[in-house]
Amino acid sequence: MRTARKEAPAVPAAVPMLRQYSMNETLKHLEQDTDGMMVYDYLVNHAEDTPDMEALINLLAAKDSTGQFLASSARFLHAVNAERFHSHIGKLVMHAIDKDRERRYIGSLLEALWGADYAERAYELSLEDDNFRRIYKRIFNTGF
Repeated sequence: MRTARKEAPAVPAAVPMLRQYSMNETLKHLEQDTDGMMVYDYLVNHAEDTPDMEALINLLAAKDSTGQFLASSARFLHAVNAERFHSHIGKLVMHAIDKDRERRYIGSLLEALWGADYAERAYELSLEDDNFRRIYKRIFNTGF
């Protein structure tokens, strides 16, 4: 005689059923990325709880050949918490400047990171922030 299978107890919807991976396992998986999109996606979804943001930024810099995801990550972290992620944003911007030779993505950083009035404050900002100075010179090809 067949016995009825017992059903597993229901898991409340509020309890996420996620396997916890170590950061090393995560980085190993993300190294398979070919263009930076997977790393960017992980960074955006785990910005608040990642144990090793430096490793993610280094991996993103290695994978993103155009600077697109580096610039987007900088804008995202700035919007989430500019003060908390200040040093990470600076590194992302630095790498984005180096990668974005066609100036397709770094121009969006000017207003996003330094405000709508960045043009009026360009000289002051260039003295305070090397990343601003580098982007401004590359986009506008002019001095201050």
